[in-house]
Amino acid sequence: MQLNELKDNPGAHKARKRVGRGIGSGLGKTAGRGVKGQKSRSGVAIKGFEGGQNPLHMRLPKRGFNNPSRLKFAECNLDDLQAAIEGGAVDASAKIDAAALVSGGVVRRALDGVRLLGRGELKSKVQLEVAGASASAVKAVEAAGGSITLLKPAKSEAEEGKSAKAKKVKKKS
Repeated sequence: MQLNELKDNPGAHKARKRVGRGIGSGLGKTAGRGVKGQKSRSGVAIKGFEGGQNPLHMRLPKRGFNNPSRLKFAECNLDDLQAAIEGGAVDASAKIDAAALVSGGVVRRALDGVRLLGRGELKSKVQLEVAGASASAVKAVEAAGGSITLLKPAKSEAEEGKSAKAKKVKKKS
């Protein structure tokens, strides 16, 4: 085989669509964009515009609340934990905390803490330190002879500053 004989597999390279090359191409004249106006040009940003009428997203009432300072937990199920113990990634005889779960590859990152969920079955006796756990997970760990310590998730520095200000304001009034 020579360098000049190298070629890609059939169908591996698809030619790009060349628009605006005459009516015979099927993509000439308006080049698949329809007709004149703002939408036929690039850089259009009129999603939700209804021709001056009050748009639907403004006519409908607002609902709900998204807490910007909510805590985000990494989720870990019992079956994932048991598989890691059986695979040797996590040591069941030692205390299992967020750092052990991350280093064992059970969770990707700890975020604001690890929350244990009850899917699957736990056969090993373990000592867990997690930020939260579902009732079924606690029951399953205790049934296997283990124990769970629930940690209070650490607040970020910004949240601590806000709570300190709130306490000062309450003391003044």
